[in-house]
Amino acid sequence: MDAAELHAENLRLLRELEQAKSRCDSYLAEQEAYRTEQEAYRSMQEAVIAEYSASLDEKKRQVSALERRIMELIRQIRGSRQEVIDPSQLMLFSLDELQEFAAELEQKNAGQESAADEPAASSSESRSPQQNPAGRRPLPAHLPREVKRYELDEADRRCPCCGEVRQAFAVEPSEQLEYVPGYFKVIRHERVKYACKGCQEQVIVAPKDPQPIEKGLPAPGLAAHTTLSKFGDHMPLYRQEDILSRVGWTIRRSTLCGWLFDLASLSGPLVMRMKHLLLQSSVIHTDDTKIKMLQPGCGVCKEAKFWPYLGDWLHPYAVYDFTLDRSRHGPRNFLSDYHGYLQADAYTGYDCIYAPGNVKEVACWVHTRRYWWNAQDLDQDRVNVALSYITQLFQIEDQLRQAYPARNVQGERDFAAIAEARQQHSGPILDRFRRWLDDESGSSRILPKSPLRTAFTYTLNQWEALRRYIEQGYLSMDNNTSERLCKISAIGRKNYLFVGNERAGQAAALHYSMVSSAKANGVDGFGWLRACYEGLPNYRGGEAFRQYEAGEPVTSDELDGYLPDIWLRSHPSHRWELGNVRLKERESADRRKRQKRLSRLKRQ
Repeated sequence: MDAAELHAENLRLLRELEQAKSRCDSYLAEQEAYRTEQEAYRSMQEAVIAEYSASLDEKKRQVSALERRIMELIRQIRGSRQEVIDPSQLMLFSLDELQEFAAELEQKNAGQESAADEPAASSSESRSPQQNPAGRRPLPAHLPREVKRYELDEADRRCPCCGEVRQAFAVEPSEQLEYVPGYFKVIRHERVKYACKGCQEQVIVAPKDPQPIEKGLPAPGLAAHTTLSKFGDHMPLYRQEDILSRVGWTIRRSTLCGWLFDLASLSGPLVMRMKHLLLQSSVIHTDDTKIKMLQPGCGVCKEAKFWPYLGDWLHPYAVYDFTLDRSRHGPRNFLSDYHGYLQADAYTGYDCIYAPGNVKEVACWVHTRRYWWNAQDLDQDRVNVALSYITQLFQIEDQLRQAYPARNVQGERDFAAIAEARQQHSGPILDRFRRWLDDESGSSRILPKSPLRTAFTYTLNQWEALRRYIEQGYLSMDNNTSERLCKISAIGRKNYLFVGNERAGQAAALHYSMVSSAKANGVDGFGWLRACYEGLPNYRGGEAFRQYEAGEPVTSDELDGYLPDIWLRSHPSHRWELGNVRLKERESADRRKRQKRLSRLKRQ
């Protein structure tokens, strides 16, 4: 091959090499583009997976929250249930401290017992068992008796042996309790007229006693029955209309409603006097509960509020306030002149009351415990520790209730000894609980919006108010007292459903104040209300009524004789004995629960 052919062959090979290189570069470019496309697709897939994972986690959180909400609603529908703790939770701590505390209290009480108890004990031991027989209790002797005598005919009395007529020598008695529906009676007021016989003029008429409703139909007893039936027995007016019609006279519900408005105006000065005295208490318990109020003209209800306020053992009055909403203006206006402790929930509307420093906040451990209880499905270990600390505090309070029982229905106790015992025994537990909260609250394993985080946040935010109850013996570690006052109006709203307007809500608050104050002082509500409706009309022109009508605090003491605790001292026969019976039943049930709890602990 000559040089020309060799050169041409080299050129051909060079062109083929360049074409192969071009195809290789094109292939590499295609591979690079494909690789870039795959990476983009993989990135898109990862983004989609991450988005779906986040969405799935969010759905799981929503489902978990909805499940918890459903369980809370089910518990509300079924009613309250005791939040029972697994006995093994209590074993996270030693019981030595509590046992030592109980022994110390028993020794202190034994030293305070007087020698006068010995004859009482001996007399109780010598009492014959026949004096307390088992079975049916005898019927009260003061009840009227209707005797039904059953005799045999002469033919049936003949002796089958000799034929002589058998003679009666004894009776075999048995008693039944019969009910006769209540009845009306008419009080006829006869006002004697006088005239001059000589001139046949100058006629005068003897004045009639002031009445609860001037020129009204109800006497004090019927007025008291109407008030107590609705606001004490939770009986709507249409039911009272039915009941009254069965016992002889029909009184329409519109008439009964008008009576209640007039009676609220009559009792208003006494309730405002209770409010003036209540604000002098060392501690006040309060809470709020909803009530529907009918809006005029549209037939639609809006949510209003009842606010019960309960004073201390020296001012044992329950006063209700009615507001159109749950804003801070309600409690701020009511407690504007108050200085002392306020036991309430953690509602932020109370912050304006605490801010000036005249009122000290006391929080509720029952509310705190409920936050931890609702979080037990998320972190059983942490929740068990928190609940165990709280349970120890409640056990100490149980021991204190046994060691220093209430001296009267108003709840007076040995408050100095209680405060000393709390600071000695509850204080160290609170300190350990706070250290545990500080150590565990910073854990990254607690999700920000979980119920467990809510429990930590609530407890730490309220810590100073939660700890404050150990400062004074008359403070309580829970707010159950005001919760029970809310229960009264809550049962009522289930029956009468709503109040007609703002004026009706304010009248209902006055009536609830009267009825609840009677219960708080162990007074028979009917007897006391009847005395009030009979006596208060005599003071219509007095200073107390003038101050009430002017919207001023009722500082006049002219109505103090009708305050429930003072009135009961001069009318001891009107003591509400059934309230004492129920209190003893609750105390007995509490003792059984404590004994059962201790027996479970001993078996562990």
